[in-house]
Amino acid sequence: MARLGRGAHRRAGRRGARDRIRIRIRGGRMTGIRIRDVTLRDGLQLTGKPLPTERKVVLVRELLALGVEELEIGSMARPDLVPAVADTLDVVAALTPGELERCWIWVATPRHVERARAAGATRFQYCFSASDSHNRANVGRDTETSVAAMPDAVAAAGPDGQVQLCIATSFTCPFEGEVPLERVAGILADGRTAGASHVVIADTLGQAHPAEVTRRVGLAARERPEAGLVFHGHDTWGLGVANALAAAGAGAGVLDGALGGLGGCPFAPGASGNTATEDLAFGLRPSWADPGSFAALVRLGQEVTGLLAEDDRARVLGGALSERARAFPWTLQD
Repeated sequence: MARLGRGAHRRAGRRGARDRIRIRIRGGRMTGIRIRDVTLRDGLQLTGKPLPTERKVVLVRELLALGVEELEIGSMARPDLVPAVADTLDVVAALTPGELERCWIWVATPRHVERARAAGATRFQYCFSASDSHNRANVGRDTETSVAAMPDAVAAAGPDGQVQLCIATSFTCPFEGEVPLERVAGILADGRTAGASHVVIADTLGQAHPAEVTRRVGLAARERPEAGLVFHGHDTWGLGVANALAAAGAGAGVLDGALGGLGGCPFAPGASGNTATEDLAFGLRPSWADPGSFAALVRLGQEVTGLLAEDDRARVLGGALSERARAFPWTLQD
């Protein structure tokens, strides 16, 4: 993979640099952290029941109204392989331009970007895997082919569009085991990935631990100082929030989560649900999170998982529903 000088990377992705906010603790809160809810993409990939298009649109607006800063609202994956997101373009068409500026679409090819752009989307997460084996299973090609196509994907987004570089299996691969750090470093340094507004470091299987999250997110911060940083974590081994905190400390300004801990990759055996959005809201206390908005978020997670006939795996649920801790304002009050 060809290497590009850091100066060129800075020029190529300067829009994302504005999203790199220094994390500070103020009044018991982590300032500068944003949560991106990915319920409508990653969260739906393994559910047995679909969520109606109309309910998806309402959910987008409910989450935005609560204060959740960004959303991932669908995928251009083949509908026969991931039927739960087959209506993504219908969801896009139902939203306003202002709403779409806060909503990301998963894409894997330039053609995906073209189709989503024609429907009105302007924010795209161009995703491929650090490991060839998972990339072939997930998007049907090796990693080199995906990297080579990224400049065309950036061009297809247009001058007012943004394309994130999402590196799936940044830590481990279900087929190859631990992914060498040098593999991730090579992708970050490759000139063909320039133009990305953000870099997404993804713990696809939830097998990372905080020290390794610090190491790999820190690598992305050093290699791509011009780009915003996103951490996409799963809670397979119970370290979802701990890993998110480590990522924030290493430079990530956006952290992904899904309501009720929904999610997982259908092409990654062993992957379980995302870190719950509710857990991130309680643990990181972004600016919009207070007992009222937190309660609404928990109830929304209960509703969505109920509609999908899935378990609500948010770890805060037991505390939030406690009848014996009513003096604590973050419990749900009747």
